[in-house]
Amino acid sequence: MSRVGKYPVPVPAGVTLALQGSTLVAKGKLGELSMPVSESVELEIAPGTVAVKPRGKDRQSRTMWGTTRSLINGMVKGVSVGFTKSMEITGTGYRAAVQGPELVLNLGYSHEIRYTVPQGIKITCEKPTAIKVEGMDKRQVGQVAAEIRGYRGPEPYKGKGVKYENEQILRKEGKKK
Repeated sequence: MSRVGKYPVPVPAGVTLALQGSTLVAKGKLGELSMPVSESVELEIAPGTVAVKPRGKDRQSRTMWGTTRSLINGMVKGVSVGFTKSMEITGTGYRAAVQGPELVLNLGYSHEIRYTVPQGIKITCEKPTAIKVEGMDKRQVGQVAAEIRGYRGPEPYKGKGVKYENEQILRKEGKKK
């Protein structure tokens, strides 16, 4: 029995959900998101809530039950509030800046890295060592943040690199003489 799937998804005021064929469309103040709904589950859309129920007792229905509920919850939160990932850059001379549609990163390489910001994502740099990735699609925000972090992940000796704001870096002891 799914522990996640049995709870209905609360839908805040200002968000509308509509089932168009086998596609669920969520509209809110930040935009519109859509998601294909699996044949293994059925949706009950009521004012203020959405309930997900499995169609059968087979394994596929039970696995898609909690997954679908979680994806719907992410869509509702995305179109109403949005998602944010904050990142920090640590290291001498390491910095980031937004120039038009690109994020320019100086991460200790002989060249600067130019990352083109995808559609639906907003990147801001309040300080040269802080990056904020915002958007309404949870998966896309996480993917963009992971790609930026992938250019120079934090290293364990001095902690230099790009890390998430609340990430703990396991530090290693250096060489002993």
